Amino acid sequence: MVGSLCAVSASPDVLVVGGGPAGAAAAYWLARAGASVLVVEKHGYPREKACGDGLTPRAIKQLADMGFDLALPGLHRVTGLRAYVGDLRIEMPWPSHTVYPDWGAVMRRSDLDARVVRLAERQGAVIREHTEAVPVVRDGRLESVELRATSSSAAADVEVVLPRLVAVADGSLSRFGRELGVRRRKDYPFGLALRGYYSSRNSRDAFLESRLDLRDREGRSLPGYGWVFPLGNGEINVGIGVVSTFRGWKEIGTSRVMEAHLDALPDHWEVTAESQTCAPAGGRLPMAMSVGPRFGSNWVAVGDAAGAINPFNGEGIDYAYETGRLAAGYLTEALATGDSGLLAGYSRAVDAEYSDYYRVARLLVMAIGNPPIMRALTRVGIHSRPLMEWAFKVMANLLEPEEYGISERVYHVIERVVGLGPDPLIGR
Repeated sequence: MVGSLCAVSASPDVLVVGGGPAGAAAAYWLARAGASVLVVEKHGYPREKACGDGLTPRAIKQLADMGFDLALPGLHRVTGLRAYVGDLRIEMPWPSHTVYPDWGAVMRRSDLDARVVRLAERQGAVIREHTEAVPVVRDGRLESVELRATSSSAAADVEVVLPRLVAVADGSLSRFGRELGVRRRKDYPFGLALRGYYSSRNSRDAFLESRLDLRDREGRSLPGYGWVFPLGNGEINVGIGVVSTFRGWKEIGTSRVMEAHLDALPDHWEVTAESQTCAPAGGRLPMAMSVGPRFGSNWVAVGDAAGAINPFNGEGIDYAYETGRLAAGYLTEALATGDSGLLAGYSRAVDAEYSDYYRVARLLVMAIGNPPIMRALTRVGIHSRPLMEWAFKVMANLLEPEEYGISERVYHVIERVVGLGPDPLIGR
């Protein structure tokens, strides 16, 4: 049985496809500016996501700007990063900054996403859970969107909406985006991640923890890192991320890498097979704005759907909030003027904000695909606290505005250290 079609009488100014961080942020800022906004989320809240749950100072700023209650019991503050290479370790506080706070946090995505999307709802956005959006494309243009209920196995009527503009925020797989011609560049890196939750008496630890010499069960070095993020509620988030920049990455079993990471954890986390509280979850992460195009005649792609994940460390939540907010500004202007050609400005703004930074990150993750180079860089670096603190600041994208020019110098330093030629991904 096929559901019947019925056009919705009142279509929104903007349809937001996906209610995660990017979609919720876009909806918040659009609704706050006076646009009528409909957010459709395929799943319901609370929803589990394969994520480290870490919030950097960049993410905290975006949450604060949206009026998020940063005193919530479920949000566990962390003051910095504890990094390990073998038996060596160093603790580094978040750097002070004129724009961002000097602290981060950890909050389970099932709680965080539900709360942020309600902030958009309070601004006037309409939230539709258990609803899948399917684009109708004619002659290369997004003409309309079909909405289908996902909460029932029975066939249901299909609603047709005719939004003026659309924000594509349906995550790294982005089925909606693929129908619009959005593709990931195969020559750009992506991440393979796996995370699980474990009970721990030390879940109130004040530091994020990262292991920089990630290895598999056979002891081979891998480009990537392992993490332990304390949730403050009796649980910790433990995971691994491997970057696809080395020969043989297709044969990597993330579950075996996770086993090796768990075996290498310091005793104070008290992680055992019995302390695991749920089955691990994983996925692929498109990185470094590797997905495009980011806009069309009447739509933009934001967050993971645009590949807005930091190749240095796998951060995605902060860039989802930022690109959602940035896109909302251009969508609002296009609505006000009736000129959807202004959406091209969103893509240019993304390039202006992130291209140099991600260029350096791409080069470095390519370099660390060579295990001897990775071992040399990490072991030399961890013996120098000033160098590690500087690297932490660069990797977390927490440079001051007057320091932005440092990216070119970083690029050339890395180039000399690892003996690479110009970045083959950009021809420079």
